[in-house]
Amino acid sequence: MLNTSPNTISLSALPPLALYIHFPWCEKKCPYCDFNSHQIKDASAVLAGGFDETRYIKALITDLETELANTWGRQVHSIFIGGGTPSLLSAKGMDELLSAVRARISLEPNAEITMEANPGSVEAEKFAGFAKAGINRVSLGIQSFQDAQLKALGRIHNGAEAKRAVEIATKHFKSVNLDLMYGLPNQSLEAAKLDTETALSFKTPHLSFYNLTLEPNTYFANFPPKLPCEDEVDAIFEQNLALLTQAGYRRYEVSAYARKDQECKHNLNYWRFGDYIGIGAGAHGKISYPGKITRQVRERHPETYMSAIESKGNALIELKEIAAKDLPFEFMLNALRLTDGVATNTFSERTGLPLSVISKALSEASKKGLLDENPSKLKATELGLRYLNNLQEVFLD
Repeated sequence: MLNTSPNTISLSALPPLALYIHFPWCEKKCPYCDFNSHQIKDASAVLAGGFDETRYIKALITDLETELANTWGRQVHSIFIGGGTPSLLSAKGMDELLSAVRARISLEPNAEITMEANPGSVEAEKFAGFAKAGINRVSLGIQSFQDAQLKALGRIHNGAEAKRAVEIATKHFKSVNLDLMYGLPNQSLEAAKLDTETALSFKTPHLSFYNLTLEPNTYFANFPPKLPCEDEVDAIFEQNLALLTQAGYRRYEVSAYARKDQECKHNLNYWRFGDYIGIGAGAHGKISYPGKITRQVRERHPETYMSAIESKGNALIELKEIAAKDLPFEFMLNALRLTDGVATNTFSERTGLPLSVISKALSEASKKGLLDENPSKLKATELGLRYLNNLQEVFLD
């Protein structure tokens, strides 16, 4: 039955389901990073782990088991292991973790299984072990290939190590993504071009380009470096876009570029307002039911997270139902990041609400030239992508 009430949620089918696993440790906390990552205190112990791998993996498995009742019978389409620096895990630990995951969930055959990695923690033998454990996609946090820029960003690797990491990754994994930043401290147009051309020389199927921003509660927010002005950043972006387009990459999301059929399936699920189980310290999850959509948050600090799992069987600090009035903004916040947008009927399929609840906002966004007027698509115009925050804010009401 068609739901015509703007205040009740009624999903005719549940969306695709993914699994996110958070690994919270890093060798060094980067000055721009606002993710839930914690520097290993004993740097000399990094090679030996520097953290209790066995204890954390056990906590992750228990955490996953608490979610099975909420997702029973649903198949998981992708896994993303993010951080932090998941590549600090041992190959044996990764194999143990993924084996436990497969034993507890129904995982789609040939599912995309991504691991984030930093060039400073890349070892050929370990990467071979990760591939054997089931990782088939790696996302490398390159940020830049130039020593001066990497030093300014507080990265632990240099340009040569970044290039070596890409070469090792492409030998061991079916798909490789390179994360790069632009608008870096004192970055020139020519320096940005060199980074892009270096990234393109490896011919990886996927590239991500993020504009460096000063996030609250980071070192850079308190001690801001000199960044290029807005016009300079725009020029770097336009240059990147031209170089990537010429090389055969398509911009399919605000910061993501891919060759044909090489988009990140896991991230597409987020942007299309799919569901995801989130396990690990500070992990967020989103789970839909026929009559409601919920969000969850876990304990952020690794020690607090593990202690909570061990003492009470879960580490939830927040479990809430998303109010019907908040769903339009949450949906559009994600969907409008996609350059192709989404089919209009996806709104009702994923929120359980009638399209009429956003008809006024759709009209307003179209009049401003921010939203494509094609009635079969919810899609930002080029102007809308450029001023995405303004477009998304239209749906706050």
